[in-house]
Amino acid sequence: MPEGDTVFHTAAVLATALTGKTLTRCDIRVPRYADVDLSGQRVDEVISRGKYLFIRVGSASIHSHLKMEGSWRIGGRPVDHRVRIILEAGPVRATGVDLGMLEVLDRHHDDDAVAHLGPDLLGDDWDPGLAAERLVADPQRPLASALLDQTVMAGIGNVYCNELCFIVGRLPTAPVVELNDPGRLVSRAREMLWANRLRWSRCTTGDTRPGRQLWVYGRAGLPCRRCGTSVDSDRNGERIRFWCPSCQR
Repeated sequence: MPEGDTVFHTAAVLATALTGKTLTRCDIRVPRYADVDLSGQRVDEVISRGKYLFIRVGSASIHSHLKMEGSWRIGGRPVDHRVRIILEAGPVRATGVDLGMLEVLDRHHDDDAVAHLGPDLLGDDWDPGLAAERLVADPQRPLASALLDQTVMAGIGNVYCNELCFIVGRLPTAPVVELNDPGRLVSRAREMLWANRLRWSRCTTGDTRPGRQLWVYGRAGLPCRRCGTSVDSDRNGERIRFWCPSCQR
């Protein structure tokens, strides 16, 4: 599932392509909104909020979530059966493909759709103190569960969850009460997403060379980059956890 940095970058690309332009085509292929036509309306802004994306057009707001396989694309021919929406502004075409959620909201109240989210790691409302407070609100909650809870912090997905657990030396299953410094973890989360917000190839190690970008995620059976111990993994529902049994307690 795309994480907050990917959605932020997607919004930035869409904003560059569409902001200030008037739509000449609006084709929404979701039955509930099939009759909505925003042609003739001006695109005022494109923003992200955690893992959610808003395209504000006139008095409407196109609200989407990429879920597991979704994406927004600029250019190209929209011939794929997975296309959910096509927006054109003259020669510019933006296509939403396989979006996990797509709806059209009243622009003046679109914030209601994300009011449940915690502080946005890449947003203007970022509040590290509140994020740290929410992170440890339930002392016995497993660390991975708390990190993935979007009401704690908005934007962390499974990749960052595993990488952050490694950074602070705790197992994904460790209770949050064992964190020595919740504020440090929150700050590292912000730093990681901020560093990756405008690139597609995510890096958490500081080494952007291919194959060296991540600490533990996706590296089951490979040696830990710190101690050489084989990285372990297991599956918790739909999510896979990765950890170093030596570096993480």
